[in-house]
Amino acid sequence: MDAPQTPGDWRYGPAAGGTAARFGEPGSEARFTIACLLPARTVQLVRNGPVASGGPMTLRSESATRAVSAAPSADGLRAALSANDPLLDAIAFSKGRFAVETPGAPPLYLPSWPEVTRVIEDCR
Repeated sequence: MDAPQTPGDWRYGPAAGGTAARFGEPGSEARFTIACLLPARTVQLVRNGPVASGGPMTLRSESATRAVSAAPSADGLRAALSANDPLLDAIAFSKGRFAVETPGAPPLYLPSWPEVTRVIEDCR
């Protein structure tokens, strides 16, 4: 919780099959995406950018830590959670920020801003 926030801001908007919040610096590709796939009621978590291999994506919030299965995709390392997974609530209501750790990449320390909660709620 004391690590400095990764530079950037959240941007919320429509996405294929639902909505998404993308985190990154203005004028740059997103570093991380949280997307709602409404028909499946699934929240996709994507560490954007090139990845060497699959592996766990570890999510750390103020009240929960969990490694979730993640696989390489066209846009990065992707994990999926049910929209009702309690880990999403822990991320949304974390004080200040939450962390995303993936193999071969520096950790991201992302703010728990309303855009995160909005995507999760869109899926419920």
